[in-house]
Amino acid sequence: MIFTVAIDGPAAAGKGTISKAVAAHFGFAHLDTGLLYRAVGAKVLAGADPLTAAKTLDPTDLENDALRTPEVAQAASQVAVIAEVRSALVDFQRSFAQRIGGAVLDGRDIGTVICPAADAKLFVTASPECRAERRFKELQGKGMDVSAQQVLADVIERDKRDSERATAPLIAAADAQQIDTSDLTIDEAVNAAIAFVQSRLG
Repeated sequence: MIFTVAIDGPAAAGKGTISKAVAAHFGFAHLDTGLLYRAVGAKVLAGADPLTAAKTLDPTDLENDALRTPEVAQAASQVAVIAEVRSALVDFQRSFAQRIGGAVLDGRDIGTVICPAADAKLFVTASPECRAERRFKELQGKGMDVSAQQVLADVIERDKRDSERATAPLIAAADAQQIDTSDLTIDEAVNAAIAFVQSRLG
């Protein structure tokens, strides 16, 4: 069986958590496509050319713990506006989406560009303030020295860059089910997503 679930949304809305839970519930494979851009961003920070970094990306590059730092997140957002970089990573994502046994992909443009014919599409969002608070607590928990104001500024800057880029901007697909997690618990958000995917499975 080939069944593709596309889950999009802005940073720290909860789409990663929801995607992993949906994949685990249905026994589908999961791909955090943002990691592809983070891996490219990390290579660029280390001195690599963005397009070369994208074309030579290896699955082992996605296993680097350093991919979760704020610096790499910003670098990822910057390389993601480069059309050639996005194009280089499209085939990898589309191939993953067609794997036998079902697949869940989460990112910014899965339902609109990568898999416009996905069997189930979700757009997970939350207010910038809510997302910044979550990201701030996450970074604090990792011992990083950040301020709440800076994290909110980073979230707003990243939203602007993601939604205004010329190639594959962050927008909800017209046929995506929207889930606003601002006032939901993790369990409530996950259950809503699972119920929607189940409805699409028939």
